[in-house]
Amino acid sequence: MTVPQPRDAETTSVVNRVRRAQGQLGGVLRMIEDGRELADVVGQLKAVTRALDKAAFALLSNELRRAHADGDRPEQIEELEKVFLSLS
Repeated sequence: MTVPQPRDAETTSVVNRVRRAQGQLGGVLRMIEDGRELADVVGQLKAVTRALDKAAFALLSNELRRAHADGDRPEQIEELEKVFLSLS
């Protein structure tokens, strides 16, 4: 199974989510280097984690919809379902 290329608005949205999380993570690094309060740093790390989790769920949801619409083999859909369950 491969990650779909940015071919539609949904996938582009996921790419944008990951880029935003990347920017947030850069901010967290600066916070650590600047000696910011632990609670503030941890709060931002939680925000990055949530953003990445949402991106993963969106990516997987898009791929599951595509697989069902394209009539993929049951084994392929089952593999996607296993990935989905690994996220929870």
